[in-house]
Amino acid sequence: MRIAAGIRGTKRAQRLSLIAAIGIGAMAFTGCSAINEQSTTRVYSASDGVRLDLGQLELRNVLIVSEAADGPGRVAGTFYNQSESDITLTISGAQGSQTEITVKPGVPTVLNSASDSAILSTVAGAPGMVETIELRTSGGATETASLQVPVMDGTLKEYKNLIPTPAPTMEPTASATADASASPTAEATTAP
Repeated sequence: MRIAAGIRGTKRAQRLSLIAAIGIGAMAFTGCSAINEQSTTRVYSASDGVRLDLGQLELRNVLIVSEAADGPGRVAGTFYNQSESDITLTISGAQGSQTEITVKPGVPTVLNSASDSAILSTVAGAPGMVETIELRTSGGATETASLQVPVMDGTLKEYKNLIPTPAPTMEPTASATADASASPTAEATTAP
């Protein structure tokens, strides 16, 4: 009987040791999250652009795509209007450049294609830098803010088609000028 009692006591001690080890392990693992910030509680931009809430207007993943400093830049991003009426967002950049976007209520406005007209004529920062833009809303409560947005170029394929192309200039060439001036003269001499 003494042997059986000794075996039972040893098993009991092993069980208690196992339970204590499990308890200490559980406390060690849960203790880390008790003193550290949980990443799921932080609000952050998970992409290249930045975010801002401007009154009833939510701006998400906002950035500028430009080929070089002092050139044109396309504003890209997604804009949500939480109000019941249209909101016009005016974006002002370097050297007086400006563009406007009208955001309809309840429908996200996504600026991410070459057909978007949200182009600033001048971007001061080169790709890889941060550009400060001024924002102003109208069509409800007027809100203003400054926002620092990254300037990207066409290195990444998702931005390659967003680089704004300069508008073609209509400069007359020497042959076009000669043709234009020759035509009226020819008609003038043949007319009675």
